[in-house]
Amino acid sequence: MKRRTFLHRASHAVAVPGLLGSLGFTMPGKSALTSLLQLAADHDRVLVIIYLQGGNDGLNTVIPLDQLSSLNRVRRHVILPEDKLLPLDNTGVALHPSLGGFKSLFNDGRLGIIQSVGYPEQNFSHFRSTDIWMSASDSKQLVNSGWSGRYLDSQFPGYPEAYPNESVTDPLAIEIGSGASLVFQGPAAAMGMVVSNPDSFYNLVDNIEEPTPDTLAGEKLKYVRLIARQSELYGDVVKQAAAKVTQQGNYPDGNRLAQQLKIVARLIAGGLQTPLYLVRHGGFDTHSNQVDQDDHSRGTHANLLRSLDQSVTSFMADLKFQGVDDRVVGMTFSEFGRRIVSNASSGTDHGAAAPMFVFGNEVIGGVLGNNPTISPNATYENNLEMQYDFRQIYASLLEQWLGSTTNNNAQVLLNSFETVPIIGESYLSSLKRDELLKVYPNPIDGPTQLEFITNGAPLEIDLIDLQGRRLQKLYSGSPGAGFQRITWNPGQK
Repeated sequence: MKRRTFLHRASHAVAVPGLLGSLGFTMPGKSALTSLLQLAADHDRVLVIIYLQGGNDGLNTVIPLDQLSSLNRVRRHVILPEDKLLPLDNTGVALHPSLGGFKSLFNDGRLGIIQSVGYPEQNFSHFRSTDIWMSASDSKQLVNSGWSGRYLDSQFPGYPEAYPNESVTDPLAIEIGSGASLVFQGPAAAMGMVVSNPDSFYNLVDNIEEPTPDTLAGEKLKYVRLIARQSELYGDVVKQAAAKVTQQGNYPDGNRLAQQLKIVARLIAGGLQTPLYLVRHGGFDTHSNQVDQDDHSRGTHANLLRSLDQSVTSFMADLKFQGVDDRVVGMTFSEFGRRIVSNASSGTDHGAAAPMFVFGNEVIGGVLGNNPTISPNATYENNLEMQYDFRQIYASLLEQWLGSTTNNNAQVLLNSFETVPIIGESYLSSLKRDELLKVYPNPIDGPTQLEFITNGAPLEIDLIDLQGRRLQKLYSGSPGAGFQRITWNPGQK
């Protein structure tokens, strides 16, 4: 597997005489210090969340091949033709015919499929189930913050009053869509920046103001827009990041999701240190006309999945073109799946569990979980049984990709959830080495953030000079396993 280490190679000079933990070094030279410290200010891992809005039909997305006989009996209005399915070798599943790009990603080991993800006591309301997925709450629990918002709040205390600052200059999260959703809402404040649509992004980047009518109301509207632009704290850094990227890969025209992901790729490649993004792909509420009656491999659902397929594959290709593909993991989710039994309108109604996709160079490719069992006597009231709680997937990505701890996950997700293997072992093993350390800002000027990954063993971090003499003890203790951040003030002993 093509893996990079947690710390980047850095060619710039070290800003302080030396900074080492208890790593077994006694008399490090300047070259060893330069290779070790990597005083980069970036927290470089990115998670991109794709919301399939409306409730995706999982049984027509990831098809259990050993259940085709039963599916043909209970889904005759929407069943896909077997000869057009895209089987995945040695898995027992096939993909919808529109997901050819996903099959290629799977064959490359860059796509993971997680079977039958849901939550207990499924709620079949779009609005309530979306809130549950975005808040990571139990189905009967009302929570006014999002799981990603709580995670960001745990990592960046004092937001928004203390941000942006010299250490953290970039948005903590960016959502592209019609408005702020619950997912990036923290306990006290929204933790993300909203880009209402691709047009507004390019207007911001290109300093274009939308025309207003030559009336009193138009003047007031122009003033409101001006104030909104001035109040956007992160507008300048977003523009600066976007300006660094002058060429991108090809994205399909007329594909709204693709245009959202194109913006995400541009900002990542431009050096924006935003760890979380949310984009939307709507239209999955396929109660009727889900398939073309003359060819079930075509129709509304096929078009939706084709757009998803083209968007993600274009995004992955662009990330590779920009040289940042190792930094990004993506996931899809939908508020629920669809019923096992199709309806008479060539559609499917609100259901329960459904598969999730995770993609990226660092994911474990393959299928996690077993094929659902479909009874040939299934009734309209029957639903797929959940194999994985969606919060297990969140916990796994928080811990394995973003470096959260088990204890922190329990606070973020409001309970403890068993993790599942999503990120590759070679990448995880690199994260668990205690010697991995980041220091920022660089050059050091005032309070300084130290970030490191630890396996939970006792740890010391010392400030030493180039002759190996200890000048100051920066940290001593047992911080717990996982990603840690501490603050050091050079002016204090």
